[in-house]
Amino acid sequence: LLFLFALSLCSIAAWAYDFSSVASTGQTLYYKIISGTTNVEVTYPGITYGYSGFTAPSGALTIPSTVTNNGITYSVTNIGNSAFEECNSLTSVTIPGSVTSIGNRAFSYCHLLNSVSIPNSVTIIGASAFDDCYSLKNVTIGNSVTNIGNYAFRNCRFTSFTIPNSVTYIGEYAFRACNKLTSVTIGNSVTTIGYSAF
Repeated sequence: LLFLFALSLCSIAAWAYDFSSVASTGQTLYYKIISGTTNVEVTYPGITYGYSGFTAPSGALTIPSTVTNNGITYSVTNIGNSAFEECNSLTSVTIPGSVTSIGNRAFSYCHLLNSVSIPNSVTIIGASAFDDCYSLKNVTIGNSVTNIGNYAFRNCRFTSFTIPNSVTYIGEYAFRACNKLTSVTIGNSVTTIGYSAF
């Protein structure tokens, strides 16, 4: 029975990601193939969320727009749920123009993260995507984002924030506890500002 249990854990671990690759900035990233496509999402490597037993990305990270594995080139289209959660040594992230969505908790609790560039291709910033990134001071959001999820930027430290005209929905608690925030520019397409958003 113990052998079968250990074997099942190995199987689960194999499902956590499909392959890994070293980014141009030197960090090992993990990818899950989106079924039936040549697209991948960046994911976490472990059996459970996080990098337990793996080296977490650190410093300045540039996520590639394409990655090749076994002779197949994949487009990096998603940053998955909890992909970089608690990567406490990340300081900046550049997201490529191939990415269309940033998952729930994708960068939450990255306490040293201070700069993020979100390209025009991204349409969704998931719930708690940058929750408690309390060093985050510089954020650029492209003009295709329509949805800023609940708690997306809770407890960040920027002093000003511009929400582009493409955004229609600002989630509950999206900017809660952003105690350094002194000015906000809200685009002209917003129809919903969630409870306690600011």
